[in-house]
Amino acid sequence: MSSVSRMVAFPHEWALVDVETSGFRSVQHRVLSIAVATVGKDGRPGEEFSTLLDPGCDPGPFHIHGLTVDRLKGAPKFGDVTGRVAEMLKGRVLVAHNAPFDYGFLAQEFGRAGKSLPVESRLCTLALNRRLAPATSDLKLATLAAHYGVRTGRAHDAREDVRALAGVLRGSLDEAARLGVRLPLVTCPPKQDGVFRPPSGPKVRCAFRCPGRLEDGAPLVQGMKVAITGETGVAREELVARAVAAGLNVMTSVSKFTSVLVTNDAGSGTAKARKAQENGVPVIDERAFLRLLDGVRPGMPHGESAPVTRAPAPKKEAVRPLDGRRVLVLGGSHPKASKARGRVVELGGAAAINLSASVTDVIALDTGDRRMERVVELELPVHEAVWLEAPEREPVREGARVLPRGGAVDLPEGGRWTVEVSWVRHPSCEVDVVAFALDGDGQVASDEDFVFYNAAETPDGSVRLVADGPAEQAITVDLDGLPGAVRTVTVAAAIDGTVTFGDLGAVELVVGPDDAESAFVQATLDAGTSERTMLLAEIYRRGDGWRVRVVGQGHEFGLDGLARGFGVDVDA
Repeated sequence: MSSVSRMVAFPHEWALVDVETSGFRSVQHRVLSIAVATVGKDGRPGEEFSTLLDPGCDPGPFHIHGLTVDRLKGAPKFGDVTGRVAEMLKGRVLVAHNAPFDYGFLAQEFGRAGKSLPVESRLCTLALNRRLAPATSDLKLATLAAHYGVRTGRAHDAREDVRALAGVLRGSLDEAARLGVRLPLVTCPPKQDGVFRPPSGPKVRCAFRCPGRLEDGAPLVQGMKVAITGETGVAREELVARAVAAGLNVMTSVSKFTSVLVTNDAGSGTAKARKAQENGVPVIDERAFLRLLDGVRPGMPHGESAPVTRAPAPKKEAVRPLDGRRVLVLGGSHPKASKARGRVVELGGAAAINLSASVTDVIALDTGDRRMERVVELELPVHEAVWLEAPEREPVREGARVLPRGGAVDLPEGGRWTVEVSWVRHPSCEVDVVAFALDGDGQVASDEDFVFYNAAETPDGSVRLVADGPAEQAITVDLDGLPGAVRTVTVAAAIDGTVTFGDLGAVELVVGPDDAESAFVQATLDAGTSERTMLLAEIYRRGDGWRVRVVGQGHEFGLDGLARGFGVDVDA
């Protein structure tokens, strides 16, 4: 590990970590091997520790990590090494490539052993290199290692990977110092509590499409959305169980899509009763509901109501002047900067919000921005706003497809996709990235389909909040694991406090497969003014495939209002 000796000095000691695991979900899967290496503030290597671990379960994908039950047999349990690992982590910044993954597994394993994970902050080299944007095809550890001149060993070997990580950290810190980029340090443990906590409970997902509202004198049909409010003669749990067994979709809230509200007191004034009245939702009493339960008609299973249509082949786009360029706008008022960035996208370029290695041009609306001095040192081309009227075409390199607000594109494959969201950190607010798994009516089937900082994944793990940094967060969606009832996954952001998106400035989206180590789609959204919540992007079914759309629609209400709009039961 002598390669770290030239590392730029920072006021931190580092503990570099890599784990190999039996799967992706820390609450379900286990750590199979771990490597930890310490590095001092001066960049000098310290201790190194690595070991295989016996997880007491199926080790999972052999083709990835090469670990079998026989090879792990006789290795220590994780609980046997917590003391050694804790000793190396304590007082240091945990560093990993895709750090939320490694941190999440360590936290779970320490918890199973009855111990606390002694990590106060962490640094993700993947998140850092998203800010640096090096001239690489992707941001995988091996790719970055080659870029920074680091020798690598066998991939997915914890010890070899942590040694490669040391070199990537060194190169990344050197580049961050050169560009003046702030390190994306995350305080640990991440945000786990807050005043906003919707109720949730296990729910059997309905297998049928909603056929609409209950008509007067007509029978119930499987898939109808039923809400219950007030006191009932039959125990609420039993009433819900009978409805679910009949194929009805029992909801925790009322919306314009609710088929019927069941209540023995329509004038009770409960939130559900008020909402039903506002939306003209039919109301029946418990006795009528029980009678109708005996004759529920068959419904239409999800996926059988419409013929499959294939998306048309994408049209070949004309070459635009800024194709392949990444343009940073400095200074100016928010409206002027937003207009300039919009023009950059119109011309085919990517609108950068941070000074990075991939920035090819700078537009200076004024010279008061503190980054201007660094721009001059880097000898980047600096233009006035008038340059955007007719820039000369000068392609630099291929990159992710840049989508404007409202733009959409087909995803080339299924599997896991990640939506990365980043912004320039504001000292007076916190930003929370959230997701909603929605049915064909644009509503959650239950509160568990709302993913946020207090409920970081859906019960089946198909939608997860996997990164929780102060200026970048991410949602992963397993398209193959989504229930058939889920038609759209909407990703949004909410600001906690009085700051608005007009104050926050531009928000950058990067959509890519797996952990977004390679980018497929990129977008910059900064049309916000007084909004406190913003719909950022949606991944939705189209025929037998999926598409991603950049949304950029803001609202002045907070996260609770956004959640209610999607059918989450939030106490007023």
